[in-house]
Amino acid sequence: MQNLTDRLTLAVAQLNPVVGDVAGNLERARAARAEAASQGADLVLFTELFIAGYPPEDLVLKPAFVDACREAVESLARETADGGPGVIIGCPLRDEEGLHNAVAVLDGGRIQTWRSKVDLPNYGEFDEKRVFQAGPMPGPVNFRGLRLGIPVCEDIWGELGVCETLAESGAELLLVPNGSPFYRGKLDVRHQVVLRQVIETDLPVIYANAVGGQDDLVFDGASFAFHGDRSLAFQLPEFDEGVFVTRWQKTGEGWICEDGPVAALPDADEAIWQACVLGLRDYVDKNGFRSVVLGLSGGIDSAIVAAMAVDALGAARVHCVMLPYRYTAETSLEDAEACARALGVRYDVVPIVDAVEGFGHALAPLFAGTEPGVTEENIQSRARGVILMAISNKFGAMVVTTGNKSEMSVGYATLYGDMNGGFNPIKDLYKTEVFRLARWRNAHRPTGSLGPDGVVIPERIIDKPPSAELREGQKDEDSLPPYEVLDAILEHLVEHDGGVDELVARGFDADTVRHIERLLYIAEYKRRQSAPGTKVTRKNFGRDRRYPITNRFRHGA
Repeated sequence: MQNLTDRLTLAVAQLNPVVGDVAGNLERARAARAEAASQGADLVLFTELFIAGYPPEDLVLKPAFVDACREAVESLARETADGGPGVIIGCPLRDEEGLHNAVAVLDGGRIQTWRSKVDLPNYGEFDEKRVFQAGPMPGPVNFRGLRLGIPVCEDIWGELGVCETLAESGAELLLVPNGSPFYRGKLDVRHQVVLRQVIETDLPVIYANAVGGQDDLVFDGASFAFHGDRSLAFQLPEFDEGVFVTRWQKTGEGWICEDGPVAALPDADEAIWQACVLGLRDYVDKNGFRSVVLGLSGGIDSAIVAAMAVDALGAARVHCVMLPYRYTAETSLEDAEACARALGVRYDVVPIVDAVEGFGHALAPLFAGTEPGVTEENIQSRARGVILMAISNKFGAMVVTTGNKSEMSVGYATLYGDMNGGFNPIKDLYKTEVFRLARWRNAHRPTGSLGPDGVVIPERIIDKPPSAELREGQKDEDSLPPYEVLDAILEHLVEHDGGVDELVARGFDADTVRHIERLLYIAEYKRRQSAPGTKVTRKNFGRDRRYPITNRFRHGA
């Protein structure tokens, strides 16, 4: 191993670790190092907490888990005695100061040193102060004569001056392991964060990000680097795994990437689609489900979920079931069948008349003298939920649920009915986004899709007025404002924590806004019992927005 005074071949391992799969993540690291070695790499940069998987949450409070992670890293370190690439890899570290979110630098057959995350995020989806202790302000690491700064993820986002300290201490390059989840527009935000540090330090910054789904989070990869002169050094693809080799040369103006990929990135709609698909695929596969089942109603929400499921898993692993009742329109039966045929999935029709009427007979003595209403409508939805769960139990297929963010916001969903399921890929998509993405998917076959080309969601499904079809002639707009209006109100109330007065000042009807705000608050108990779903906005329900169920606050009341 020679000193790296003026050249560095750096491999960025943009991979999909599995939380808790220490042995599996170690094998992924070994395979990546071997691939990097075959391309002449000097160093392999892995992502944040790679050995543990990210985020490990309270797993790191279990001593046996932390010990297993440490043993895996020590094993990998011993393998670096072969003279091949060194390794920078994320791992939880327990020392005399406490438990840290750390990275280990491996070379020459041993762990050369550790660096611990200084700035622990505690907002939105992050809750690291619960489980980790902040590390000390770091200095550069000497790797084969090259002085590397290794800030960890939030260390470049916050205001603690970690990068500036590293630069002042003699760092020549900043290598940043990250676990940065996706939301729409996030890559532009990352670029701006890194450019701010480049401007502060005049150093190149290499940003390595994980890829893959973990519960309701999706990591999109899209690793990149900027030179000290603010120019883009390389850009890795979004949503794709790989070991990508970059070659750096030291010049009079600093370190320059002479050879690195510049991948074409998906547009905004494709990125959201890819995130939903990857989130579903990894939830199904990482949790060991063979297949999925969903109710295909002839409406747009279930159609787009079916299309995402086929793109994620392939048609052979997706089972669609139409569950008609007397209010199901003939056109809905036709549209559901056409959608299933376009996607190539197994499609069954299971009428729910006997089930609903059975409940009606059982409840007749208790309901005598009352008028039919929402309760009877909900029985239809719950009968469907029972049937789908029975199919799941019998055949081992996970139920995928299909409610969008607009519906989840205002409680336009039935507990133990259409909310039944293990995962919801469109939980964080507003209804207007569902319409837009359905049209986008009909015009595009996404990269890596396992689904077919062409129109997969019949145009009539997209064009017809949305309806739950729980009573004669029912339309969503009987109970809700038009979705363009509803979603604009919700975007303000949910994403921006805005108030009623601002919306009224913008021209929205005051009574409508107060009504939607009330529905948003009183539906919290339903959302607490809903399936997880892919996060694609800055503020999803669950990790980001955690409101009390018992809550009497109303703005402007």
